[in-house]
Amino acid sequence: MTITRGERPAHESAENQELARTLQRDLARDLDGEVQFDDYTRQLFARDASMYAITPLGVVFPRNADDVAAAVAAAAAHQVSVVPRGAGTSLAGQTVGPGLVLDLSRYMNNIVELDAGSGTALVEAGVVQDQLNRAASPWGLMFGPDTSTSNRATIGGMIGNNSAGSGSVRHGMTIDHVRELDVVLSDASRVRLDRVDEATRAHRATRPTLEGALYRELPEIVRANYAAIADGFPAHWRRACGYRLDRLAREDTVFDLAKFVVGSEGTLAVATSALVDLVPKPSRTVIAVGHFTSVAGAIDATQDALACDPAAVELMDRTILDLSRRKIEYASLGDLLNGDPEALLFVSFSGDDEAELLGQLKRLTGMWSRNGHGYHTLRAVTPAQQASLLKVRKAGLGLLMAASEGTRRPLAFVEDTAVDPIHLTEYTRRFKEVLDRHEMTAGFYGHCSVGCLHIRPYLDLTDPADVVKMRSVAVEIKDLVAEYGGVNSSEHGDGLARSEFNREIFGDALYDAMRQVKRLFDPDNVLNPGKIVDAPSMTDNLRDAALPPAEPLRTRLSFEVIGAGAGSADGTGAMRAAADRCMNIGLCRKSGSGTMCPSYMATRKEEDSTRGRAAALVKALSEPDPRAALGDERLHEVLDLCLMCKACKSECPLGVDMATLKSEALSHHHDIHGVPLRSRLFGSIRFLNRLGSATAPLSNLPGRIPLVRRLMDRTVGIAPARPLPVFVRQNLTRWFRRRKNTTHPITQGTVTYLADSFTTFTEPDIGRAAVQLLERAGWDVRLESGVCCGRSSLSKGLVDDAKNKARHLADTLSKATEAGSPVVGCEPSCLMTLRDEHLSLLPDDPAVKDIAGRVRQVEELLVEAIDDGRLRPREDSWLAGRTLVYHGHCHQKAEVGTAATVALLNRIPGVSVVELDAGCCGMAGSFGFESEHYDVSMTVGEDRLFPAITAEPAETVVVATGVSCRQQIFHGTARDAWHPVQLLWEAVASE
Repeated sequence: MTITRGERPAHESAENQELARTLQRDLARDLDGEVQFDDYTRQLFARDASMYAITPLGVVFPRNADDVAAAVAAAAAHQVSVVPRGAGTSLAGQTVGPGLVLDLSRYMNNIVELDAGSGTALVEAGVVQDQLNRAASPWGLMFGPDTSTSNRATIGGMIGNNSAGSGSVRHGMTIDHVRELDVVLSDASRVRLDRVDEATRAHRATRPTLEGALYRELPEIVRANYAAIADGFPAHWRRACGYRLDRLAREDTVFDLAKFVVGSEGTLAVATSALVDLVPKPSRTVIAVGHFTSVAGAIDATQDALACDPAAVELMDRTILDLSRRKIEYASLGDLLNGDPEALLFVSFSGDDEAELLGQLKRLTGMWSRNGHGYHTLRAVTPAQQASLLKVRKAGLGLLMAASEGTRRPLAFVEDTAVDPIHLTEYTRRFKEVLDRHEMTAGFYGHCSVGCLHIRPYLDLTDPADVVKMRSVAVEIKDLVAEYGGVNSSEHGDGLARSEFNREIFGDALYDAMRQVKRLFDPDNVLNPGKIVDAPSMTDNLRDAALPPAEPLRTRLSFEVIGAGAGSADGTGAMRAAADRCMNIGLCRKSGSGTMCPSYMATRKEEDSTRGRAAALVKALSEPDPRAALGDERLHEVLDLCLMCKACKSECPLGVDMATLKSEALSHHHDIHGVPLRSRLFGSIRFLNRLGSATAPLSNLPGRIPLVRRLMDRTVGIAPARPLPVFVRQNLTRWFRRRKNTTHPITQGTVTYLADSFTTFTEPDIGRAAVQLLERAGWDVRLESGVCCGRSSLSKGLVDDAKNKARHLADTLSKATEAGSPVVGCEPSCLMTLRDEHLSLLPDDPAVKDIAGRVRQVEELLVEAIDDGRLRPREDSWLAGRTLVYHGHCHQKAEVGTAATVALLNRIPGVSVVELDAGCCGMAGSFGFESEHYDVSMTVGEDRLFPAITAEPAETVVVATGVSCRQQIFHGTARDAWHPVQLLWEAVASE
């Protein structure tokens, strides 16, 4: 087993430190999994996606159910509580606590068996919902509950919460799909919970064990409280609150402990695996998107939608829509909408009969038209038409969180109520009156089909007045929902946010029966105490209120520029605020789509996710001496595998820019520990590449000599398995200087081509193609080849050097180019640095601002030229009839998107363009060259990119905009990748 050691905080009591040491020792002896008690790991698991934070004693990563049992036994022996955890995306604080956290997601994530015949799957608790759905899809099956967090939510977490989602009107909740559970009880015994008849229950009740006591005494609790159970539960069916005694009470002939434990939030047992039912996966879905001038109008239209037997009815208000327009990831939605709606209602119809689905769609639009609901209905019938709609619909929470300003955030405390949809219009109106009376704003979205709206008011919990206001609103909404027979927790659970009110919600008798249940299952209060029953006040353990004031720290980069909010003149708080934007919603833990976060996809470690790194930085920047804390080696272990791909800047809804944060942190680490030789070498990459080109082909020999490669590995840490770039003597600068003047007429003015530090010396054909295409398009091309943008220096934490290079380049371009003339380039990492990092380095420099505003992708200018007839690709080029498979550069995707590149490729006659969703290539500039990072680099590429390319036939043309991407593709697949401008030149050039 593995132990991560680290110092405990000095302020921790001697008794607590001794307890931690003893428990850690016992766990290390008894478990196969990993045990981590260092302060940074504890900080990473102190938060979930809620407004709460509680630092645990330690964290365990069990490999199997025996490990879970051993951990529970050790914790109980030391009177330490246990907090089971999946993805840590709980919104009510279920997965934070002061004891021992069990992270079941890292290793216990296997699909043990999928039986298509019986429509079931046996899965470990850490299996992710989308992972299960991908495995079930070939059999025409899926897991029914469809949560918006399906790309990271674990089945174990869904069982703990009794999760539901947009399709619950048809498929119900998780409790409706669980057949059996393998669990560890509070005495560390392993048992299987399932549905049994009375004879079997009676037989099990004879066992002299805790399991036997459950079968003996739980029926007695039900019988003694039958009236309270009948009267105390809310009338609305969509319940994720309390212990489900109602489920036991309504069935006389069977006894189902598996379903009873669902929704118990890890307070009764720790689920290690589950046998779950699967449902048929519909082959087709069609969507009607109603446009409304008010939220009330959209809700009014829900009853018509429900009359048409929909699969889902989802609301999204203007707040979410406006936020989606600001993010590259979701901006395409705006192109589909009609006018400027105040609210949208998404109504989905799913099945296998397309004609029937279209009939339902037609019926709904007819009803809405006759009844005056909405001013426009968008029909999305094909997957392509639906893609943008579904992407934004699932991102509601994240988009709302993106509107956070400092510690003023949209908080989850009244976001999970549900009433019968027939009351939803009136209920929502009265809900808004409560918010208005308290002068609160909120976003409205959620599941109108089941009367559940996720309403999250904006509050600043560092302000004591807002804490008081929050609790007042929680009490009022709790009472309001009761008036309508609704539920206070309908899919997000009770946790720390709502458990406090359960006595009032269920009544004294039923609440006391639930306390008896807890004592029966967990007499020593080991399993996740303080949730559902005997809970603290909802205002205890608030994460923002507990954070100490940030100490002064002068940073080299400006974090106000990247959305951290205001910091003081000495930089106090700005960097921490940039990291603390993270609200732990966990989108960086997804896999199978997008780019963020490549290192997490490779390792499945929390510390290798964006939110893990953000939490570690918040800890360091909250220390009394943050400058010293930024030199901590454990912190830099956490930051080390960040590839600085910048995907988090666009894919993280809150825009946590970990690449910039890592650059700043590295610079402080260098201040304390010095700059490593390898970092200096990579920071001087332009000089080295120029030297390599000048001495080619001799400079290419060392890369082919095994002895030299082994020496490079030992001395500077360059991976011997990684091919080195091949230098070209006739580089772009030399070619440009020696060539004949162009004879093409200049009609467009002057454009500056940025001769980057890479392709200029190793792939000059790319620059040559770009220059010649621009000239044919009517541009007078000026080559900027003397100054580095500083990208490589910045990636190694050499921020002062990067700042000097940025200033020099901006001054050079400002003085040597015409005002307003475009600056283009072919290497996205270099070009995007001018419009992004330079602003963080020199936010007040007018030349930097000027040049940043003039940066354009070369593809944009070439598309315009083709559309204007200034460039004419040939119909008969060798590319005609070919498929072009395109992989976009991470920085390009993060800053501007890939639309311009795809548009350019599509303008080559006769080609078919496929854009891969293959994530990061894993190379990430110098990262893939470094010995200790080589394996992770290849693992990232092997995740999706390499398989996607190797699956293509030989005649398919592989396209990639980034030099690192092309290097990695060749190394991992032995396929050459072209830059888009090379292909366009092939199609344009004369015989």
